[in-house]
Amino acid sequence: MSLNVIIVDDEPLALDVLETYIARTPELRLLKRCENAFEANEALRQYEIDLMFLDIQMPQMSGVDFLKTLTKPPMVIFTTAFSTYAVESFELNVLDFLLKPIPVDRFMKAVNKAVERKSKESNTGEAESDAEYIFVKSDKKLVRVKFSEILYVEGLKDYVIIRTETGRVISLQTMKSLEDKLGLAKFVRIHRSYIVAMDKIQAIVGNMVEVMEKGLPKHLPIGKNYRDELLELIDKHKL
Repeated sequence: MSLNVIIVDDEPLALDVLETYIARTPELRLLKRCENAFEANEALRQYEIDLMFLDIQMPQMSGVDFLKTLTKPPMVIFTTAFSTYAVESFELNVLDFLLKPIPVDRFMKAVNKAVERKSKESNTGEAESDAEYIFVKSDKKLVRVKFSEILYVEGLKDYVIIRTETGRVISLQTMKSLEDKLGLAKFVRIHRSYIVAMDKIQAIVGNMVEVMEKGLPKHLPIGKNYRDELLELIDKHKL
């Protein structure tokens, strides 16, 4: 398994050290060296990145602040000369925290974590893509919902409304928990309150997604934090 990697650091020597380590690691493929958060943001838009080595103290925008701007970040390993950031780093669910100067053995340990997590995610994704339905708790029952019948999902506080070709199913759970169950292959999050089935999208109209519900067009809003990912997925299916 090979992981696509970018490194982000304002110090050329730190970039050189990480590039050397990565070049000696068969599991890693370096796609971009970035000197600041803006270059990193562009690289994340341009490439499919699995792992980002991210410095914390950088001019204009720190690594911590940059990570907080990302809606769906790749795996992140923080690199810094200051151990005081360790607690905040793990609150952001980063994969690991490396103190400079970075020893080779600590680098390899962090890389092994990344490879293991990617392997688990790949296996989970394959299992989800093979599934044809899920069970959701609704009105004191477990209701089977076929993926092929789902039009879209609407979030409403602590509830989700699963709109299908034949009606709706209301379930007490969060959008995030349902999104995890649905998987990423057939569905896409387009808004904080909406998930839509990719094969039910009829058109993109401005900042709206159009689906057909009961024979009539239904327009769902596209959140600004989700638009780029949606358009990337749409672009992959263009002729």
